[in-house]
Amino acid sequence: MPTSNLESYSTIAISIADEIAHIQLCRPQEMNSMITAFWTELPEAVRYIDEHALARVIVISSQGKHFSAGMDLSVFQNMSASFNGEPARRAEAFRRHVLKLQDAFNALEQVRMPVLVAVQGGVIGGAVDMISACDSRYCTQDAFFCIKETEIGMTADVGTLQRLPHLIAQGLVRELAYTGRNMMSQEAQSSGLVNHVYADQETMLRAVMKIAKTIAGHSPMAVAGCKEMINYTRDHNVADSLNYMATWQSGMLQMPDVMEAMSAGQQKRQPMFENLLPKTVD
Repeated sequence: MPTSNLESYSTIAISIADEIAHIQLCRPQEMNSMITAFWTELPEAVRYIDEHALARVIVISSQGKHFSAGMDLSVFQNMSASFNGEPARRAEAFRRHVLKLQDAFNALEQVRMPVLVAVQGGVIGGAVDMISACDSRYCTQDAFFCIKETEIGMTADVGTLQRLPHLIAQGLVRELAYTGRNMMSQEAQSSGLVNHVYADQETMLRAVMKIAKTIAGHSPMAVAGCKEMINYTRDHNVADSLNYMATWQSGMLQMPDVMEAMSAGQQKRQPMFENLLPKTVD
């Protein structure tokens, strides 16, 4: 499998085993802050995994005490330096810059496989944007979540305000955004932001990998279909979503995976499914 491209990143470390790709933010001394390279490396990595069908599930975690402090100060400094020149052209260039940052997390939604994220400590600013784009979220007891951008004089612009209202109550989103306060782990679970809270990172990763293994054991076509439909119905009405579902099934529902699942159940064994096809040919 073509995995060499995944071994040269400076902000993330990647391992793949048992159909699960584990992406770790790997700058713990800097609280895994999101430097310029991160905004290119993360989307490139997840799209590479998807394009080459290297895994059936992606798990994202981080090294160190905190998941991520969000966007690194150096990125803000670079943005500040760009605020010069003719206003219209400067604004157009900055708009493209924001769209590029947004695309880093759009990739988490766009890949065919589920993306699970396991967080500990601080999940701050851009890190909230990031986890909001994942399929499922899990955290440790010491985790806290903060829409930090408001405190530093700006509006969060990389996905938090667009995705979070689909995950938790809108009034709570507004409170978190307006105040910039910390949401602690138990509130995050009770509000529906995270699926489960664990005592520590080791216990959390063990449990999340078990969930990922269960997902990886199912038909990749069925799981990819679930992700496609859930994302689609979030952004469309029920009638349009049902129509899209019928169209999807007319082409994607084939018998080999169904028959294999049924046979495996009858024979009390693990089913064996083909991986998704790569999107590109080497």
